[in-house]
Amino acid sequence: MVRSNLHASAPRFYLRLWQKQQHRSYRLAWVLMVTAAVLIIVQSALLANLFALWLNRENVTETLFQFLPYLLICWLLRPLLNYFKDRLLLRASVAIRLQLRSQLMKALALLGPERSQYGSDGALSTMVLEQVDALDGYLSRYVLQQQLAVLMPVLIAAATCFYSPFAAALLLLTAPLVPIFMILLGQAAARKNRAQFSALAALSGRFLDLLRGLPTLRRLGAQLQAQKTIDAAAESYRVRTMAVLRLAFLSTAVLELFASLAIALVAVYLGLGLLGVLPWANGQIPVPYQGALFILLLAPEFYAPLRQLGADYHDKAKAEAAAETLMPLYKVVENIPAVSEEVDFVLQTPPSLRADYLVVYGRDERIRLPQFSFCIEAGERVLLRGASGSGKSSLLQALLGFAPYSGTLWINQHNYAELNLPLLRQSVAYLAQTPPILSLSVAENLRLASPDATDEELQQVLQQVGLWVLIQRLPHQMDTQLGERGRGMSGGQLQRLALAQMLLRKAPLWLLDEPTAHLDAQTASEIMQLLAQLSIGKTVILVSHDISFAGWVDREIMLTDRQEQLR
Repeated sequence: MVRSNLHASAPRFYLRLWQKQQHRSYRLAWVLMVTAAVLIIVQSALLANLFALWLNRENVTETLFQFLPYLLICWLLRPLLNYFKDRLLLRASVAIRLQLRSQLMKALALLGPERSQYGSDGALSTMVLEQVDALDGYLSRYVLQQQLAVLMPVLIAAATCFYSPFAAALLLLTAPLVPIFMILLGQAAARKNRAQFSALAALSGRFLDLLRGLPTLRRLGAQLQAQKTIDAAAESYRVRTMAVLRLAFLSTAVLELFASLAIALVAVYLGLGLLGVLPWANGQIPVPYQGALFILLLAPEFYAPLRQLGADYHDKAKAEAAAETLMPLYKVVENIPAVSEEVDFVLQTPPSLRADYLVVYGRDERIRLPQFSFCIEAGERVLLRGASGSGKSSLLQALLGFAPYSGTLWINQHNYAELNLPLLRQSVAYLAQTPPILSLSVAENLRLASPDATDEELQQVLQQVGLWVLIQRLPHQMDTQLGERGRGMSGGQLQRLALAQMLLRKAPLWLLDEPTAHLDAQTASEIMQLLAQLSIGKTVILVSHDISFAGWVDREIMLTDRQEQLR
């Protein structure tokens, strides 16, 4: 039970944490809100007094001109105060969501390839876009509305008590009915919103996967099955959406019903009192006309904040569900150890690398690479070998700054923990099993590595990797558009294109993670020969199970499950 309560309170903690980023805006908006609340009480008092004087047959024109300036001030000032309050809250919401989205993007950048642990690319894009925007209703309305729902009834009850303590008691006794039903229905809404976000993330991920695999589906003639899958997922999402809307309309109707009954109860009491037919005060008028009109004018305003809070409670439920989904990714940035001052360091020459008692962890805090030490000289090319799961790829992720670790990593006598890692990564080249080729032209893909590269430089690197002859045969040569994940080229050609990107980066440190894993023997041999030629004069760490084509490395390092120290 304690764990459940802690789990439920965590999203609220983060919502309050994000809200504090704009505490000045919320404080000023609170002042405007309180001023507007006081003005409505003053306005009701003026109107009640004005009509009471007219009832007593005072001079209508003189009385109207006496009260009109004050009424105009109330009528004009209240909308202006509410307008500026809403603008402040909207700007605060936008600022918080922009900051949060920036932090989530930073977390994705820090995670690098490990971002797949937090969901597919489709689910992550939904998280960063849709679920961050789901916080808007909570930040721009609910935060202050819950304060107004407490403050306004108290102020009105106090003002009502001046004329009729019994009417004030009626208001206070009926007021809890609204939040009670709001909470009961809100809990059900929170559960449905969590299910809604999960369904949306699953739908986004499935749609992106099918979109990427569309060429394969066409070749297999499976477009109809894929369409049916998307239709079924979309229909499931539609049903969930309608269930949430039904609950929202139902809760609003229930709150309106109870508020209307409570106002009617107060009106009946005041009306019977003015007629002098109350059973316990027969022939007496407990509340005079002016007081009765004042209370009746304020009665709807007494319940209005509570009714609005009930409507906005769905925004709270939606925000808590979104915050619960965003928490794991947000904690990535939150858990980054504070560094007093990062050192800007860019590699100009092949670096030396050293690790002292290094242990690499996953984001789940499980050990991915047991403790060991190593030393690689500048310009040395090393083959990193070991069984699957021994931590080879995890070591490369640590060198890229994407994996947490203990121990010490050194690069040219600089401690990794003190470096500006995003800046360092600009001078490090990384090649994985699947090259990151986008749905752009050949030239645009190459210029992702070097935006200022000329056509001559692109042609030169394409010649170096043996692709220029193929590119010349294409209809638009370097302007030829590639499909999703480089569709239009074979696996070996894509690896050559990725090598061309690496050459354009002019990085003195190369990290190669199974670059020939999915290639046939002949293509793998050709890629390895290219690596042997192009990597001369660079510091290279090559991860590979296949050593038959890796005779060009200077030495090998073998990783085992209980690796402790290798130099």
